[in-house]
Amino acid sequence: MSKKKMWSGIGTGMFAILGLVYIAPILIVLMNSFKKKVYINKQPFTLPDEKTLNGIENYITAIDKYNLLSAVGWTLFITVGSVLVILVCTSMCAWYITRVKTKFTQTLYLLCVFSMVVPFQMVMFTLSLVADRTKLNTPWGIIIIYLGFGAGLAVFMFCGFVKSIPLEIEEAAMIDGCTPLRTFFSVVLPIMKPTYISVGILETMWIWNDFLLPYLVLDLNKYKTVSIAIQYMKGSYGRVDMGAIMAALILAVIPVIVFYLSCQKHIIKGVAAGAVKG
Repeated sequence: MSKKKMWSGIGTGMFAILGLVYIAPILIVLMNSFKKKVYINKQPFTLPDEKTLNGIENYITAIDKYNLLSAVGWTLFITVGSVLVILVCTSMCAWYITRVKTKFTQTLYLLCVFSMVVPFQMVMFTLSLVADRTKLNTPWGIIIIYLGFGAGLAVFMFCGFVKSIPLEIEEAAMIDGCTPLRTFFSVVLPIMKPTYISVGILETMWIWNDFLLPYLVLDLNKYKTVSIAIQYMKGSYGRVDMGAIMAALILAVIPVIVFYLSCQKHIIKGVAAGAVKG
């Protein structure tokens, strides 16, 4: 066996082991979601059998008793709304910053980059107070807050891609009579598709899984996201329905996994496009 084949085999084995390590927690949760809650603590690493199997009762309990579908609905609304607003606003902002060279745009860009290094813990209590007083403690208001926190990374990524777009394309569109807005939406936006997809996936995974920001901002008597609903499954005196929690965790991660797997090829295209053009 040649050294090249040997190292290739070792690399494949290491990747297989890493893959199993990453997927093992999900498989354990999936396995336990079909067990009776008594056996989840006693036999967490065994497959369900006739004695421990609980069927889909844990899923029914999570949906009916803990109103998980409502939480999924609010999480979906917040995620889709926030990602759309972030993509449209930050891409237009990045295009303006890149094409208009003034002290204002340079300062704006630096502020966006600086916002990425500010820890959330520094502003979370002030943010909670301001959101409550300005009536942003709703699923509609939190979209604006997510725009503020997600703008830094999105503007940084979009600016890097816009710099690679030839200015002559936009000038030709304007000569043909396009307004700046029409130039952006008809010419620039289609070219930015790879970055749109990459930023959209990153923001979606962040917002869908976020716990702290909705917990601090939302009126929890009316609105709960999936992460908060799972946290509220803990009963009084520390009593926990582990079966329902396991089922809820699976229902929470399935949309993200499906979304990521379906968009995986677009992530690779977006990274490759940025590497070649940037």
